Amino acid sequence: MRYLPHTDEDRHIMLEKIGVKNIDELFADVPTEARLAHPLDLPVHADELTVERKLTELSEQNIWAGAIPFFLGAGAYRHHIPAAVDALIQRGEFLTSYTPYQPEISQGTLQALYEFQTQVALITGMDIANGSMYDGSTACAEAVLMAGRITKRNNVVLSGGLHPFYCDVIETLTQFTGLNITRKKPEAPTSDHHDTAALEASIDQTTAAVVVQYPDFFGLIRDFSKLGKACKKQGAMLIIVTTEPVALGALKSPGSMGADIFVGEGQGLGVGLNFGGPYVGLFATKQEYLRQLPGRLAGETQDQTGRRGWVLTLNAREQHIRREKATSNICTNSGLCALAFSIHMSLLGEDGFTRLAMLNHATAQLLANELGKISGIAVLNNNYFNEFTVRFPCQTAPLIEKLASQKILAGVPLSRLYPNRNDFSNLALLTATETTTKADIQNLTQSLSEILI
Repeated sequence: MRYLPHTDEDRHIMLEKIGVKNIDELFADVPTEARLAHPLDLPVHADELTVERKLTELSEQNIWAGAIPFFLGAGAYRHHIPAAVDALIQRGEFLTSYTPYQPEISQGTLQALYEFQTQVALITGMDIANGSMYDGSTACAEAVLMAGRITKRNNVVLSGGLHPFYCDVIETLTQFTGLNITRKKPEAPTSDHHDTAALEASIDQTTAAVVVQYPDFFGLIRDFSKLGKACKKQGAMLIIVTTEPVALGALKSPGSMGADIFVGEGQGLGVGLNFGGPYVGLFATKQEYLRQLPGRLAGETQDQTGRRGWVLTLNAREQHIRREKATSNICTNSGLCALAFSIHMSLLGEDGFTRLAMLNHATAQLLANELGKISGIAVLNNNYFNEFTVRFPCQTAPLIEKLASQKILAGVPLSRLYPNRNDFSNLALLTATETTTKADIQNLTQSLSEILI
């Protein structure tokens, strides 16, 4: 659609048609004291070339993740995305397709969603997966709501190791639902202190769900099999959250630990950091909970001649069924990001996915070993995948700011996420992926050694 501004003659005709003399009469009901007496202090309009130059100038103030040594994570991870991913998702039939309401002309989109669902179910060890959610945090909130519907209970326990942003989203989206959310206290990942045992002890016959992260926010890997059994014994649901999907290529699957619902952030595969989005939420569950699944489910079928085809098997939102029967008000799915995830997974294959996970862990081990050689620095995790918590001999926020001024993004200070925890002021999360080079690690450790002398 072209933008064609109105001419003075156009305005005159429209005003005459509605019976007013000038534009000011349209605002007659607005009190005079509420009107501006002069224009806002904003730049005047400019030509396209000038605007383009100005926006380019502003964009260059950002530092993109691949430009300098990068050790950030905390729920959003930098991985190498094969060129084929962007090439394929930009094909017109994928890039412009909105939603597969008409299966007879949406077979490609439906098949892509079906393959995505299959891949998510395989890597999580769950029975079924939906066609994606908006992101990991809202998927997590949807899982909590689903657990409340299934169990008919109101109490939900959040592990202290769950990402604080996920906790906030859960509290926001459940505040008017009657669910009681209990957040356990976050603890640094010392080998003898984490909240798994406390979570097991907190479950009773009023508990709807327990929500845990795997690996947890501090990078600690825990086996939740015993917790899964404790939940099952009391009739509660175990929700396992993963913010780093590559970890599932190396770790025990959530399904094998007794998860009733798995949710996660899929951004780490096929989707760039993109300065914050869009991302793609993963959601999988057991077959018995199929009809409580939020979002949409693409299924396989046959046409009248026996040919393989795909349809929307489940779409339980208020637009399609009675409002009180809807499982969620999520309006669509992150289809393009789900496709990027699926293409990346297909390019990797099962062996490649496992090798990618192992490479991530090996790189993180190298980073941890090099950091451990610096006096005053300690890696707190006794286990981790590609992210871990580090204790520094000083407050981390100013230290990391200083490293940023030296063109090194050295990690996420925990004081940013837990501003009221003084005991976290010298802790930071550091991440290493397959994109982290030995030179990056050397630059970081050398700069730290010089600063901490």
